[in-house]
Amino acid sequence: MEERRLGPVVGVGTWRTFDGDVSLARAVVAAAVGAGVRVYDSSPMYGDAERSLGAALDGHRSESFVATKIWTPSLRAGQEQFRRQLEWFGGCVDVEQVHNLVAWRDHLPWLERAREDGLVGWLGVTHFAASAFGELEEALRTHRFQAVQLPYNVRDQECVGRLLPLADELGMAVIVMEPLGTGSIVRRAPTREQLAPLRDFGVETWAQALLKWILSDSRVDVVIPATSNPAHVTENAAAGTPPWFGPAERAHVERLAR
Repeated sequence: MEERRLGPVVGVGTWRTFDGDVSLARAVVAAAVGAGVRVYDSSPMYGDAERSLGAALDGHRSESFVATKIWTPSLRAGQEQFRRQLEWFGGCVDVEQVHNLVAWRDHLPWLERAREDGLVGWLGVTHFAASAFGELEEALRTHRFQAVQLPYNVRDQECVGRLLPLADELGMAVIVMEPLGTGSIVRRAPTREQLAPLRDFGVETWAQALLKWILSDSRVDVVIPATSNPAHVTENAAAGTPPWFGPAERAHVERLAR
């Protein structure tokens, strides 16, 4: 299979962020564009986040990479979700993902037709729970998806044993959700002295250390921390540039997280 890569880069997630607040979405996207961020992830599950993101990307769509999702057991509802996404995102979705494996076998045929028609770039599949990783692996082994989204952070490494090696073997793009553990990890930050060994790697904050820890895994393409704070977008983006951590630096971050 042709290898597909997006990064390693930091993107922007939209879970529990601006919802229907277009002004806030524009502020977040403006900060992202200024920081060189181009990957955005959304879903119909996230309220009006897709519509707000589409409005915020007006004038920036050509240099952006939009990953969104189909989230419904109904084929008709899924196709309606897709119709609205095409309106919001300029007639094309870069990565269309089946959210949480919902009816993935049923949605695949029409999604593949949409890709053949040039309306979708890659097809992807996602799940947040380790209990679903067996089915997620089954979906990847069909060779019908080009991207996978899964949770991975310094405290949640369930994907390391099977899914990351499989995605690497298949040449798939890997999008990491919950890189900061839905905020639970980043809230207990180490001191500046504890972070000092990481400064030569461009790390000034705990969030940057956590994001760079993930991106230093060569199998990962993009992390998508969700935030409604434009300053955090700029801070996070700085973690998406080399140099990358080696084993010693990754082990240091793991010790700090404990």
